[in-house]
Amino acid sequence: MKAEKTPVLLCEEDFRLLKQLVGISLVNDMEEEMTLAYELSRANIVKDEDLPPDTIRLNSKVRVEDTATKRIIDLSIVMPPHADIKQKKISILTPMAAALIGFKKGDEVEWKMPSGLKKYKILDVTNTIRAAQEA
Repeated sequence: MKAEKTPVLLCEEDFRLLKQLVGISLVNDMEEEMTLAYELSRANIVKDEDLPPDTIRLNSKVRVEDTATKRIIDLSIVMPPHADIKQKKISILTPMAAALIGFKKGDEVEWKMPSGLKKYKILDVTNTIRAAQEA
C-alpha cells in the first residue's frame, strides 16, 4: 500500500490536542501507515500563526472530491465531542478526517477507508477561526 508522500503540516495547538487524543483513544502504533498516530509522527509542526490559511486543521471546513466517483463532500473536522453528522461535522478520529488533517487545498490524499482505498482531492479549505483572528 502506497502512502501519500506530501508532508503533513500541523500547528502547535492542533498537534498538542491530537497527540493527547491519540494517546488516549487509539492504539499508538507509529509504524502503521494510514493511521492518525502515523500522521502525527511524521508531521512538520509550525507555530499557530505560521500555518498557511489553506491548511486543514481542527475546525476547518473542507470541500473534497472523491477522485473515482467525482462526488463532492463538504465537512468540518472537529474533536470527538463536537461531531454531528447532521451538521456535517466529523470527528478527527474518523478515517476521512485523519486522512485530511495537515494537508492543504490542491493536495490529493490516499487513505484506507472501511470501504477500501480512497483518493480525495482537496478543493477548498476554510478556517473561520483563523480568518476571524486575522481580520
